[in-house]
Amino acid sequence: MTQTPEALTTEQFKQAIIDKGQYYHIYHPFHVMMYEGKATQQQIQAWVANRYYYQINIPLKDAAIMANCPDQRVRQEWIQRMIDQDGEYPDGGGREAWLRLAEAVGLSREQVISEELVLPSVRFAVDAYVNFARRAPWREAASSSLTELFAPQIHQSRLESWPQHYPWIDDKGYEYFRSRLSQARRDVEHGLTITLDSFTTHEQQQRMLEILQFKLDILWSILDALTLAYVHNEAPYHNVTKERVWHKGLFK
Repeated sequence: MTQTPEALTTEQFKQAIIDKGQYYHIYHPFHVMMYEGKATQQQIQAWVANRYYYQINIPLKDAAIMANCPDQRVRQEWIQRMIDQDGEYPDGGGREAWLRLAEAVGLSREQVISEELVLPSVRFAVDAYVNFARRAPWREAASSSLTELFAPQIHQSRLESWPQHYPWIDDKGYEYFRSRLSQARRDVEHGLTITLDSFTTHEQQQRMLEILQFKLDILWSILDALTLAYVHNEAPYHNVTKERVWHKGLFK
């Protein structure tokens, strides 16, 4: 008779989650290139424009989690994430801060909002994340947010290296990174509590770690797409046309 593996202790489970940080996209060659000051202005702009699609979908992901969550107390706290990103009128929140970053790197707001620079692979990756949040049990979707455990480090790395390497970027563009240093730590505390309390058997814990890997895969895949298009100059249909013929905002 096969014996069911024992569940990890709370501390062991927490450490297993933290250990996933070795796969965080801070280690992706594209991010390392930006951190080391080796990125061109076009590459920085491409990253900002494509990450905008991720940024504007974060509130949709969080709304999906809340829609599936019957716990009022959880919803009361989780909604702060949407407010951080969308802001409270007339403040535009993180979305507006990201547009200021776009302007600071030389893009126009209109160009970024149009999503004309968003690569298909980036769109597919982000859409997969939102669809997962809509379809998964709310605890599983909430646990996928724990890549935020590693976010303060990546934001701090940008604040430390970008002004030195890219003096042409206006300082106002760094507001988003500064704000997320504290916001991410607060969100992690809430998400980690939910996760450690919800996944208590071996099977549940292993599934949660796979979900976290799924989220890490999404973040890594976004940078893979940017590398192909802006490092190797192999954007979609590159051998057929130089035009950006891929679909844009089909499901808006």
